[in-house]
Amino acid sequence: MGCDHAGYALKSELVGYLEELGYETLDLGTNSHDRVDYPDYGAAVGQAITEGKADLGVLVCGSGIGIGIAANKISGVRAATVHDVTSAHLAREHNNANIICFGERLIGPEIARESLVAFLNAEFQGGRHAERVQKISDLES
Repeated sequence: MGCDHAGYALKSELVGYLEELGYETLDLGTNSHDRVDYPDYGAAVGQAITEGKADLGVLVCGSGIGIGIAANKISGVRAATVHDVTSAHLAREHNNANIICFGERLIGPEIARESLVAFLNAEFQGGRHAERVQKISDLES
């Protein structure tokens, strides 16, 4: 879990929700509304994924866009900014996303919770999607 100051409230909400559901969380900050730079937190969560410290990641900033772009700079990360349940499960099923990104200014907590559950419960479908995901991975080299 990671966020900048603009995503702090939603990240806090989602950490509590995941813990209620029985998930173990690794909260990499930020932990206040004090101004910080989203690339630092996008990179931290991306590195936690690639280093095996976490299986999946959740990032939140004002729009969900900048923090996702930052995370995607880490080799092996496939971060997807989502806005609803459909985009959340498709991010996993079709794109094998390993980080979900939310924009606190764009999505409410209820939709974020439902989307997060859809993301966590979805499984990569492979098949024709595997070839496309491999092409994405090939771009990293």
